[in-house]
Amino acid sequence: MTSTPPDANPDAPPWPYCRYGGTANDVGCRGLVVEPHAACLAHLGDAERSAYLAGLRPGADVDHRGTPLSEELLRELLDAVTDPRTARAHLGHARFGLAKFTGNADFGGAEIGGDADFAQAEINGDADFTRAVIAGNATFAGAQMRGDAQFSRVEIRGNAQFDGAKVDGHVQFARATIGGYAWFVRVEIGRDAQFPRARIGSDTWFASASIGGNVQFGGAVLGGDTAFRGAAIGGDAQFVGAAFAGDVTFRRATIGGDAGFGEVAFGGDARFGGVTIAGDATFGRVLFTHVATVGPLVCGGSLDLTEAVFGTAVTIEAAAATVGCRRTGWASTAVLRLRHATVDLSDAVLEYPVSITAQAKPFTQDGQEVPETGLTDPRVRAASLRGVDAAHLVLTDVDLTECLFAGTVHLDQLRLDGLYAFATTPTGLRRRGWVPVRWTPRRALAEEHHWRAGRPTCAGGWVPAPDGDVPLQPAALAPVYRQLRKAFEDGKHEPGAADFYYGEMEMRRHAHDIPRSERALLTTYWALSGYGLRASRALGWLLGGMATTVLLMMLWGLPKDDPKPQSTGTLTGRRLTLTTTGAEPVNPDGPYRERLSTKRFEKSLRVVINSVAFRSSGQNLTTAGNYTEMASRLVEPALLGLAVLAVRGRVKR
Repeated sequence: MTSTPPDANPDAPPWPYCRYGGTANDVGCRGLVVEPHAACLAHLGDAERSAYLAGLRPGADVDHRGTPLSEELLRELLDAVTDPRTARAHLGHARFGLAKFTGNADFGGAEIGGDADFAQAEINGDADFTRAVIAGNATFAGAQMRGDAQFSRVEIRGNAQFDGAKVDGHVQFARATIGGYAWFVRVEIGRDAQFPRARIGSDTWFASASIGGNVQFGGAVLGGDTAFRGAAIGGDAQFVGAAFAGDVTFRRATIGGDAGFGEVAFGGDARFGGVTIAGDATFGRVLFTHVATVGPLVCGGSLDLTEAVFGTAVTIEAAAATVGCRRTGWASTAVLRLRHATVDLSDAVLEYPVSITAQAKPFTQDGQEVPETGLTDPRVRAASLRGVDAAHLVLTDVDLTECLFAGTVHLDQLRLDGLYAFATTPTGLRRRGWVPVRWTPRRALAEEHHWRAGRPTCAGGWVPAPDGDVPLQPAALAPVYRQLRKAFEDGKHEPGAADFYYGEMEMRRHAHDIPRSERALLTTYWALSGYGLRASRALGWLLGGMATTVLLMMLWGLPKDDPKPQSTGTLTGRRLTLTTTGAEPVNPDGPYRERLSTKRFEKSLRVVINSVAFRSSGQNLTTAGNYTEMASRLVEPALLGLAVLAVRGRVKR
């Protein structure tokens, strides 16, 4: 091994350079061989290569930096250091920096007692370290792999460094163990990066990484901080069941598919500022113990916080199509600033005040506006408050058109601020079967829409219940309207409270558990004045009653002629006693047309107007007229009072 081969370059520099003085331009050799006995295997003769390999023993250090290696040559090298007792290749330090592997680099099952250095190596096939054991550090910084990087069940007792590496295929670290940090800063991975059930003792960094496929860390245990700051992930990012001992940072990361963090344990802060997720983001059953701010993040699909628990005060800023907070627990105050979202708070546990606010402007991160691709409607809508203790809930600028309220606890203490909207009744003339029905606008519950739409005599315009949902009956909806009415009354919003009073009375009128007599009374109340809330209806009945009374007076109530008083006298001695009596009114006779005169109309109108004000007109009336006047004094003032009450209900503050 010490003699110079015939084709050696006599002008070649001394060791540690390639003894043949080859360069990348002439013999395809990187030219870096550190130790004299580790000659460039690609340029040794058969006899010298055989002698070199024969001199290797298990556990020997191997240094072939810059050496071109074929699959066959690598296999011969590893065979030379294979321990016959374990049938595994056993190396000391393995230095292959700048090496060029023309095929696969198969180190599967190898034991490397020192460091494994593959910095800036080129591997034209797969890099296979499945079940390998590396006692020191594994360095692949700047390496280029045309195939997959297989590190399943690898054990790296030091650090794993892949800074700036480029892998055209998959990166697989399933059940891998890394004692130190795992550094993948600015790495480029063409397909998936798989780390299921991996264990990493220190930090895991994918900052500014580019991953064309999915990222999988399901069940992984990450001992230090984890950073995907500025990373671009083309597919899904799944961390279901992972445990993060330190802080987790996804600031300005982009995820082309779904992001799954279900049942993740965050030991430190979780920062998602400026994250853009094209699909769904799931945080189901996650325990947040140190998080102060989540977001701003953008989800093209849903943000699912089902059964998540926030142990400290938190601010959540998100733009998403839906935000699911079913059975979510807030053990401290929370602020949710949302855009585009439909929020479902079913059975959420609120121990402290929680506010949900519609964010008017797009979110910004680091002075830049976070893009909201695929989201167009900036409104925030509430889907359900069922099971929520509304005493701790504040909704600002939230659309409640489709919100389900039945089952909400302390609904009468709900606080609504800003511009909010409820569902409204269909307005105008509509047909109920063959009968035309006119609806006046009022606030209504989505549950009332569902119930009315399911009735056979539905007048149309009502929104049916979603498939699979059973509409609630009026007896269950009346208490909901009653509590909302009280909430509006406590908030000094009397006109709004009037709508919910109307809805409450409507549900009572249709409830089957109400006695028939009471329902008949409610029906009369509804027909005459809309439960004292429809002034136009009461005035219409009043005008109709007055017109009827005027007509009755003209036809039968006024006498034929005004009776003249008659006086009679008695002379007793020098004393004269006079007695004046009124003549009995004479019922009118003759054709009805003659009774409908202007003079009789004027007299009748005066009688009716006075009867509305409980006054007597002083007009002589027939017996029928007296009874008609008594009836009008009873009915028409009541209708006037209902009209005044309805107007008062709409203008009271």
